[in-house]
Amino acid sequence: MLIDDTNNSSSNPSPLLQMKGLRIEGLSDQGWQEIVCGIDLKLNRGEILGLIGESGAGKSTIGLAAMGFAKDGCRIVDGEIDFDGIELRKAPESQKRKLRGTRISYVAQSAAAAFNPAHRLINQFTEGPIEHDLLSEAKAKEKGRNLYRSLDLPDPDHIGDRWPHQVSGGQIQRMMVAMSMSCEPDLIIFDEPTTALDVTTQIEVLKTIKEIVTDRNVAAIYITHDLAVVAQLANHLMVLRYGNLIEVNSTGQILKSPKQEYTQNLLDARIRDEKTTAQIPNPKTLLNVESVTAGYGKGPDILQDVSISVEKGRTVAVVGESGSGKSTLARVLTGLLPPRFGNILFDGEALPDKLKLRTKQQLQKIQMISQLPDTALNPRQRVRDIIGRPLSFYLGLNGKEKEKRINELLRQIELPQDYIDRLPSELSGGEKQRICIARALAAEPELIICDEVTSALDSIVAKAILNLLQRLQNELGVTYLFISHDLDTVANIADQVVVLYAGRVAEQGSKSAVFQPPFHPYTRLLLSSVPEMRQGWLEETLSTQEAKAGIAREVKITEQGCPFAERCPISIEDVCVGSRPPLQTTTSGHVYACQHSKEVLLRESEH
Repeated sequence: MLIDDTNNSSSNPSPLLQMKGLRIEGLSDQGWQEIVCGIDLKLNRGEILGLIGESGAGKSTIGLAAMGFAKDGCRIVDGEIDFDGIELRKAPESQKRKLRGTRISYVAQSAAAAFNPAHRLINQFTEGPIEHDLLSEAKAKEKGRNLYRSLDLPDPDHIGDRWPHQVSGGQIQRMMVAMSMSCEPDLIIFDEPTTALDVTTQIEVLKTIKEIVTDRNVAAIYITHDLAVVAQLANHLMVLRYGNLIEVNSTGQILKSPKQEYTQNLLDARIRDEKTTAQIPNPKTLLNVESVTAGYGKGPDILQDVSISVEKGRTVAVVGESGSGKSTLARVLTGLLPPRFGNILFDGEALPDKLKLRTKQQLQKIQMISQLPDTALNPRQRVRDIIGRPLSFYLGLNGKEKEKRINELLRQIELPQDYIDRLPSELSGGEKQRICIARALAAEPELIICDEVTSALDSIVAKAILNLLQRLQNELGVTYLFISHDLDTVANIADQVVVLYAGRVAEQGSKSAVFQPPFHPYTRLLLSSVPEMRQGWLEETLSTQEAKAGIAREVKITEQGCPFAERCPISIEDVCVGSRPPLQTTTSGHVYACQHSKEVLLRESEH
């Protein structure tokens, strides 16, 4: 099935990229199996084609095929791949190598992993133009600085002299977009470039991508599982599942009236489904974080006077951008980072600051589920060993008793019992995360810290994981501290919300109180930055005072004044920068740190 391009046929009769009958096979234990099943597409200059679908749909495989490339374990077996008159399947490897990086560029999902940590950013930018004999080193560096400037990067004349670890997530993603433009390509493949980014950083990158395609008449393939994100960019959408084309149409048509049930399921998975907080008679406080201040080495205080209370059987979400201190808080709670000041009380008893000083019973009561199951699971251990280790260590189970409990845990996380002998490489992303949940449950903890547990998962799988966590809480009474930058996810699972900014609590209270006016200015920025499932949302959001003031700014740790002052659209001159905001408490127990009164914030929220 071909994408209709009749509107562009008069001005650009020949598509830049055309695929016909593309078939790709992947090697598995059962031999070669088809993973892309006869896909057709057309893409013109100045257009963005969105490829959407769950993990395993074939999106990235098709994106790489647009470069005439198949990763290890895959092979292109049939079809045509025509790039500007060049048949890539028939082209010699030397010709394809010249095209890659010059006329066709690729932007990976994790820029932080794609950059070499041992080289400065500007030197990595210049590598392509120099290697392909397009520019001298001096001219390439000048071009890099000009691109940094056009992409609104701070200090464009010097930011390239930094190392990759010295820039923020949004900055390094934009640096990678700049690097993809170093040789003036005609086609750019964006492979999930905003999946792991917080909402404000995501807006920076989406704005950058849209401007590049529009201003430079570049064609782009945008690979994602998030319909709300791709709706801001793509002219057409291609819905894929298991390597098959499910539906293709203009973006507006698919959003308004999808023809296939699977497409509707993708749309439904992105709709916010807010959890209703159940009443717990005589609620008991399980965790108290009292005025905790923490940092690394001799560096600044990353957490500053943070106080949080978590009731048993509840879910408390900690939200904020990268650099706000969310993961640092998790490290403090687990004993991996001793606080400089403050106390942690668990079930009324003080927890030792250091992990090695905690008893086995104390360790058992607090478990953690990490963001990336790929790195959290030992690739050489089978499921029985992964889940069985905490059963032996904490509960002393062995033999048939242990295997029986492993099977019970597999049933709880809704996986078949025959998964017990599988390796992590034999599991999907969602299945790996379910095994991580089972491993945490195996210790029979009272508190589970969930650190961005759905951020790397596609929307349908993420929703299933959230439903599983909620069911387990209802059945077992387990308590969650849920760390996330995704406010839709937080709305789905949280009872209480703590908003962290630059290591301080900006706002906290019940979910209904935090997500309704009056908003702290930072909370308002976060809420306004969550993409909506409609075209035009990005342009509308970029025109708001919150976005103009707060987008494309770094989270800066400061001990004076309000750390959000430089980004705040209602900052009081000479007051907010110099004076710490007072903690104000409403009659409902809603707490926020701001110089403005509730009435002023309510008035601003209505604008």
